[in-house]
Amino acid sequence: MDRYAFGVDVGGTTVKLGLFDGEGSVLDKWEIPTNTSHHGEAILPDVAAGILGKMTEKGIAENELAGIGIGVPGPVDSMGNLVGGAVNLGWGEFNIPNELRKHLKFGEEVLVKAANDANAAAFGEMWQGGGKGYKNLVAVTLGTGVGGGIIVDGKILTGANGVGGEIGHIHIEDAETESCNCGQKGCLEQYASATGIVRLAGRRLAKDNKPSILRGGSISAKSIFDAVKEGDAVAVEIAEQFGEYLGKGLGIVSCVVNPEIFVIGGGVSKAGEILLAYIQPAFSRYIFSACKNTKFALAKLGNDAGIYGAAGLILR
Repeated sequence: MDRYAFGVDVGGTTVKLGLFDGEGSVLDKWEIPTNTSHHGEAILPDVAAGILGKMTEKGIAENELAGIGIGVPGPVDSMGNLVGGAVNLGWGEFNIPNELRKHLKFGEEVLVKAANDANAAAFGEMWQGGGKGYKNLVAVTLGTGVGGGIIVDGKILTGANGVGGEIGHIHIEDAETESCNCGQKGCLEQYASATGIVRLAGRRLAKDNKPSILRGGSISAKSIFDAVKEGDAVAVEIAEQFGEYLGKGLGIVSCVVNPEIFVIGGGVSKAGEILLAYIQPAFSRYIFSACKNTKFALAKLGNDAGIYGAAGLILR
């Protein structure tokens, strides 16, 4: 009998859903709006309706379904409990699998599992993406912030309160005077995220009048690395500073969890292999010698990493 699984990635704007076969291949994927009104009370009913509707469309019976995995933007412990709530969704604390199961009305033989969205994405990259073939990895997401997911021996490291892998808030700079979104100062996220790289650029451009194609236009992480590729000296300095911060932060991580590989994803990673050229040299200066063979790779699943990882919670 064929077995199927659904992977669900709940975001603040849209919910991504994917239907997978038992081998981990995506058969269909779609999105629905995230209805955050009334403390997000409609989100899980909408997810359940989407799953049940797709099963009807595809002619999938309940006994052909292995389960549903779901990733959400908040701390989730190993039992699927949302710890501290999910601010972007309006959710408080509750057990996600139990609540979703109420709306699906499936028997206990259909598994329902939940994870933090960044951890689910990391699991997806290990299962079918840039970290395929490895059991110990750290996935790093360089977007508006810096996210992370840690996989140890093929399992998600959640931590006591579901916040394992929050590498963006490693303290990395004592001299910082501006506050991070978390309220602390000098977090890795302030230098290695897309917005952090722009901050570094602003500071470097204000330092002197050295010519640069970055002057006079809008600055983004993309424009900075495009300028690096064109050999712009100021852009190269910014990239080197970014690499120094991120390489140092990942060096700290490597001494704690000793991954086989770091998988770098998020919008900033679209710069390509040149990104790794600025991270790895700094990393090698800060690591314990036993970690010297740690590998680096770019993520492969893009925005689908979350649905892959959520399905992987069921199928792997």
